[in-house]
Amino acid sequence: MRTLLITGPGGNGRTTVAAATALAAARGGARVLVLGTDRVDTLGAVLGTPVGAEPVEVEQGLTARRVDAGADFRADLAALQDRAATVLDLLGASRLDPEDLGPLPGAEELSVLRALRDAALSQAYDLLVVDLPPTPQALALLALPEELRRCLRRLLPPERQAARALRPVLGRLAGVSMPAEWLYETAARWDTELAAVEAVLADRDTAVRLVAEPGPAGADAVRTAGLGLALRGLRTDALVAGRLLPENVEDGRLVGLVAQQRKALDEWRETYDVHPVAHLGRDPRGPDDLAALAVPGMPAAEGTRGRVEWPVTGSPHSRLPPGGESSTADDGVLVWHIPLPGARREELDLIRRGDELAVTAGPFRRTVPLPSALRRCTVDGAALREGELRIRFRPDPRLWPRTP
Repeated sequence: MRTLLITGPGGNGRTTVAAATALAAARGGARVLVLGTDRVDTLGAVLGTPVGAEPVEVEQGLTARRVDAGADFRADLAALQDRAATVLDLLGASRLDPEDLGPLPGAEELSVLRALRDAALSQAYDLLVVDLPPTPQALALLALPEELRRCLRRLLPPERQAARALRPVLGRLAGVSMPAEWLYETAARWDTELAAVEAVLADRDTAVRLVAEPGPAGADAVRTAGLGLALRGLRTDALVAGRLLPENVEDGRLVGLVAQQRKALDEWRETYDVHPVAHLGRDPRGPDDLAALAVPGMPAAEGTRGRVEWPVTGSPHSRLPPGGESSTADDGVLVWHIPLPGARREELDLIRRGDELAVTAGPFRRTVPLPSALRRCTVDGAALREGELRIRFRPDPRLWPRTP
């Protein structure tokens, strides 16, 4: 099943585009599930059909549902108390009634990720369309699985669990109690669930579709969104430019706005597959209005979706011929190519910590493990060229075997 993630600046019609995309794909013959993530039923308002936690059929081939973070939180709390029943009884702690509590901070994001994973792994649909939150929150949400797994591995390394038989002895020797078995089991379960979400995001059939209104503010938002998605290794399927005014407007007050929109569209077409959507003169409501937007349905053809590759080029064993000159700047080094379209030199920062590299690009930061070959190298420099960050690594002679 293909997965299409829809996001854009707040108030630019991302929910409308998500609903129109799902409708177009369904009318094209696909079995489609559109997933809403807003707390209020904005998706149902656009579709003209109330949407709740249970799937509802909007029309033939199109099903909609909305994430219910409250219900998920209550179920998780009840399950946690059941698993920790023995410990709670020993401590004399009274149990919490899930019905008396609302979702804690972070519970909503985890509910969205779980719903995304479950729907993407389902065999009941051909296309999953996810109406993500506005771009800043969406990028933080998409980064959550990787960041949480990294924290879990740091706090509870899996290799320590292998020494479970020695933990009581080690605890007595160290004078402190060792983590209980249930803690490792919980961490392992979380890691498995987060890994499943990561697998969905990394799948070649997962794409991101941006939604923005052309103009100066929209151009800045799209540049920032493209940079954040590239740093996460996610590729955009298309850019839907919404609320376009007609070219032949007669109102002199709108001529300048039309010119702004035209300029933004020309710039976006240099980078994205742009789909202009005309302004209907009203807020779209119901299938007829959504169909009139003429938003593309299924994602682009195979081969243009999926994760962005970060290739390593060069050879650590290359040598200059005697008395010769270097033919390229990369002789004898390895170069890691990280596509960062829209990045600015003054907004970039790199920090290496052991076998990891922390990359900061604008307001975004990601810590990634180095490829195995680069772990035996030292950083030799970096440059930003044509929207691509190129980091040079020189082999460490203490770690690389000597060659004749």
